[in-house]
Amino acid sequence: MNAILDMLRQTQAAKVIANHIDYTDYVALDLSVTNEKLALQQLNASKDYEHYIQQHLDQHQAKIAFGGYNEIRNLYERSTVFKKENTDERNIHIGLDLWMNEAAPIYAALDGTIHSFQNNDALGDYGPTIILQHEIEGYLFHTLYGHLSLDSLNNKKAGQAVAKGERIATLGLPPINGDYAPHLHFQIIIDMENKQGDYPGVCSSKTLAHYLRNCPDPNLLLKIKS
Repeated sequence: MNAILDMLRQTQAAKVIANHIDYTDYVALDLSVTNEKLALQQLNASKDYEHYIQQHLDQHQAKIAFGGYNEIRNLYERSTVFKKENTDERNIHIGLDLWMNEAAPIYAALDGTIHSFQNNDALGDYGPTIILQHEIEGYLFHTLYGHLSLDSLNNKKAGQAVAKGERIATLGLPPINGDYAPHLHFQIIIDMENKQGDYPGVCSSKTLAHYLRNCPDPNLLLKIKS
């Protein structure tokens, strides 16, 4: 595992959304349960979050907000995908979100092939999703791109080659994207655990240790300066 992490650290920075926007125009965004300012807001629908995030971008004169890895959030409570009776609540985010209130282009983080794709269309889920498979120095791993537009799944097939920086999708808008404010969920996954077109992006406290091992910090690839 340490070897994979070292290999990811040594890769050149990858842009996965709107690659014309410099990292100096990014701002960190805290959507955790410990954010007291967020707790004071009445945020229920995707439009509420769009407004909140746009205010945050405007306040910091930024174009993209990022964050969320290993972050405990309340925003999944509306969805039975994450909160069901007699199951552990899943509320810890294990990807990195890139928030941008427009249908921005999405790019492959690295050379690879299409592992799988599908529309995870339940309320609060990923919506259209693409998963790529990569191999570097003999190590196999995957990157997941969630909350895409429906058109992003057109003309795709498993095993199709993609190049780093190749446009593979477009950011989805609500309600197609799971009914969220527009953002890309980007996640590194070592072992897909036999899943196709989907992989958990939010976990419970009981399973957190496993998912942190299998889904290392996506910023190892993106290398965004906070």
